[in-house]
Amino acid sequence: MSPRPFKATDEQVFEAAGRVMARVGPAQLTLAEIAAEAGLTAGALVQRFGSKRELLVAFSKRASEATPDLFTGLRAANPSPLAALRAYGDCMAQMGESPGALANHFAYLQLDLGDPALRRQTMRQARSTRAGLRALVADAISAGELVPETDPDRLARTVEVTLGGSLIAWGFYQEGSAAGWLREDLDAVLVPYLAPPVGRSTRAKGKRERRRNSV
Repeated sequence: MSPRPFKATDEQVFEAAGRVMARVGPAQLTLAEIAAEAGLTAGALVQRFGSKRELLVAFSKRASEATPDLFTGLRAANPSPLAALRAYGDCMAQMGESPGALANHFAYLQLDLGDPALRRQTMRQARSTRAGLRALVADAISAGELVPETDPDRLARTVEVTLGGSLIAWGFYQEGSAAGWLREDLDAVLVPYLAPPVGRSTRAKGKRERRRNSV
């Protein structure tokens, strides 16, 4: 006799786990609550994943694997590389939907860093994120949105560090929305690298040429 099919896919379970994890910290997280969120029984999750820890490892693995697709989707949905870069900041700001949700996310990060299996997936996700940011910066240079002298590796790292630090700082101050806070900090970092508008660049070039011809 074949086993009964599960009522929810792994992806639906992970989505349910993500919603529960935003509401409660690691100490309060239970398979029963995740199961209820997904429309399953705790026993079904035990049968599928084995334990809460193994579910969290699978959840983290899925997040790391999905990171390249996230950047592909952002690039496809936005008219410019810089718009996609800012949209990534908006996605990251979703962890700060509320101060409590942000505190829970940081609690899970602490868990990720202390567990070798979880840390491997966290590192994998971080590397994929850095690569995605670098690709957006390189595209922005090619599109003329950033000056040609921009170093894609260096700016990608700066953006990554800025957004992470900005999210923590928003947790301290809690002024306005997390999305607005991160956007302001990201724009401040990008200012020195922004290419001038075409019209302004052309006028400035014309002025320089006229000065040279008048000498």
